[in-house]
Amino acid sequence: MSKGERKAEYFNRLQRYLETYTSIFIVNVDNVSSNQMHQIRRAVRPHGEVLMGKNTMVRRALRILSANNSDYEKILPHVKGNIGFVFTSDDLSEVRDLILANRVRAPARAGAIAPVDVFVPAGNTGMEPGQTNFFQALGIPTKISRGTIEIIGDVHLIKVGDKVGASEATLLNKLNISPFTYGMSISQVYDNGSVFSASVLDITDEDLLSHLVSGINEIACVSLALSYPTIPSVPHLLINGFKDLLKISVASEYTFKASEAVIEEEEESDDDMGFGLFD
Repeated sequence: MSKGERKAEYFNRLQRYLETYTSIFIVNVDNVSSNQMHQIRRAVRPHGEVLMGKNTMVRRALRILSANNSDYEKILPHVKGNIGFVFTSDDLSEVRDLILANRVRAPARAGAIAPVDVFVPAGNTGMEPGQTNFFQALGIPTKISRGTIEIIGDVHLIKVGDKVGASEATLLNKLNISPFTYGMSISQVYDNGSVFSASVLDITDEDLLSHLVSGINEIACVSLALSYPTIPSVPHLLINGFKDLLKISVASEYTFKASEAVIEEEEESDDDMGFGLFD
């Protein structure tokens, strides 16, 4: 297959997936092995498709396809770095979990950016005393115990976002510590024309209902303070108005149907002072 034919095939696949599926996970595939990619493809296959491609080719295809659907332009700003697409029309939270589930532990490599904080635990390393200088160079307090090097306390060796140095990588490998896990990560989600962070998928129906009720209460409070009728405040305004009418009716001789029952109850209460005949 020629280069031109491969580009045409890719364009057709991208167009078919965009027209078939309603949602896209824009995923980062840094440090994802070919075996991991195979496992993720197999896990996602019942729910959609995984499509990788060169960013220049992806951007060109999206610009062409945007002529028929301008929503595709919203994807363009996120086509950067080592990314790919996972297309689906199924439950987004379920597919998200499948994408993130396949992760493998990996040793620290010199020059890599640490995705998490790395700690070296206190305890015996099993290393001979001749390597004490190696620990001293890294500022790790040690002592000799039973003929081997023992780390005195837990050490925060690498902070998240730091570049792993050669000495740190060597030490972690000597201690058989593989501190990192690698797999697909999700940068953005495209869903029916909207693009948003994957963290939005963590919002539950209960969260939405809670925020809705809170908003309605705030609107009602502001409206009541301003005596301004809104849908949330009207029931309260009517009840408060009715209470004012009852107060006027009780204090005067004027009654109306709704107030008569209240006045009768008050009169009966006044007559017996709250006591029965034989109390």
